[in-house]
Amino acid sequence: MGIYQDISSLIISLERAALDRWGQGDPSGFLEISAPDVVYFDPYLEKRMDGLEALAQYYETIRGKVHFDRYELLNPLVQVCGDMAVLTFNYVSYTRESQSRWNCTEVYRHDDDRWQIVQTHWSYTQRV
Repeated sequence: MGIYQDISSLIISLERAALDRWGQGDPSGFLEISAPDVVYFDPYLEKRMDGLEALAQYYETIRGKVHFDRYELLNPLVQVCGDMAVLTFNYVSYTRESQSRWNCTEVYRHDDDRWQIVQTHWSYTQRV
């Protein structure tokens, strides 16, 4: 279990570091840990976005516009299979009295001695 726990802790720390920057309007944390062949989905997009260059262009349109006071990364789970790992979690960001709730799946691949995101999918959490 040791190596898988180490990988899990590393991937969650990469995600938290990127989210810390995201909350300050800086999407570069995610760009720095994304692979050149990353694919990306979120509810604001009509179709899948392919590649780091396209993702960087998309993030530039929102650079400096995303801000929150704090966030929670809830129920993180990393499932490791060889050189791939899947991180899933629930996410809540707080700005003043409002909050935003999301589900996230990030697929990481181990390349060149580092873990990089190859697939991202964000969706809204449905309230019951």
